[in-house]
Amino acid sequence: MRFAILPTLLTALSLWAASLLAFEAEAQRRFGPLEAETVLKVLSTTDTALLAPLLEDFLATHPQTALDYYELGSADLMQAVITDASGFDIAISSAMDLQVKLANDGYTLRHRSNLTQAMPGWANWRDHVFGFSQEPATVILSPRAFEGLELPRRRQDLITLLRRHPERFSGRIGTYDAAASGLGYLFATQDARTSDGFWRMMEIFGSLDLRLYCCSGTMIEDVARGDLALAYNVLGSYAEARSDLSGQVLILEPQDYTNMMLRSAVILRDTAEPGLAGELVDHLLEAAWSPEGNPAYPFHRYPVRNGAESAPYRPIQMGPGLMVYLDRLKRQRFLREWHSAVEQD
Repeated sequence: MRFAILPTLLTALSLWAASLLAFEAEAQRRFGPLEAETVLKVLSTTDTALLAPLLEDFLATHPQTALDYYELGSADLMQAVITDASGFDIAISSAMDLQVKLANDGYTLRHRSNLTQAMPGWANWRDHVFGFSQEPATVILSPRAFEGLELPRRRQDLITLLRRHPERFSGRIGTYDAAASGLGYLFATQDARTSDGFWRMMEIFGSLDLRLYCCSGTMIEDVARGDLALAYNVLGSYAEARSDLSGQVLILEPQDYTNMMLRSAVILRDTAEPGLAGELVDHLLEAAWSPEGNPAYPFHRYPVRNGAESAPYRPIQMGPGLMVYLDRLKRQRFLREWHSAVEQD
């Protein structure tokens, strides 16, 4: 579910522009003047409305610049860069592993500035991949579905609750489709590395007719409507942004551990505007990491602790270790086990 409502003219232009691309964008929006001297083209997995205030704030100091923002899934974004990278300047993604792989495979440019040198080292991979948010993987609950029950605080609490009340939760649990969503695959593999109980929880989800999704926004909407009792591994930042759903959803950060994803930006190798692209990256980093911050920044600013874990938060480490599960054979093996757990007859 996307939050942006575009004017009719821009919607028509967006559909026309998207039809010319080698990939299918979920949405496309022009920020800035239609007749601009310079146009930056951004591929992004972030909901347009969430990042729009920060992009508009950047353009306020660049009046002759426009920004074309293409919104698509994380796996589609990576494929778009590989097959149709020419003409695009920046890629923004929640899938840290895919961003690191793009940099590792030579699809990105190095960028150094005062801001990249001042940001936390654990959020900067080789001056190619720049984290600009810390976002927890949360459990979104329906208050009505849990009426009369003690809310789970840890994964084991959730497992126990589901076993005791299968009739209440059957067909009403959702999570990412790890085979189709880059972020969903990242969260699933990180869970498997962290907890021996992950597979047991997936098997219980599967026995209760688990529903699979592409996007956090759609899961949040279904919990709010009561179609889902809970959604697992949903981006807490998206739920927090839905102030209109206050009282209809609860956000749980599991106390045993909460994975923290770094949303990141890379400058693409074939950009025609490396300097301007670097300025936009710096704008994101300044909003995220400078003491002053930026009122337009849409994410919660967690205290910087030099990358150290602070229970229950477990930052996913930026680096080549993220590519382990991108190996073709490892990915196939993991997804076989995952399908076996969640798709029970």
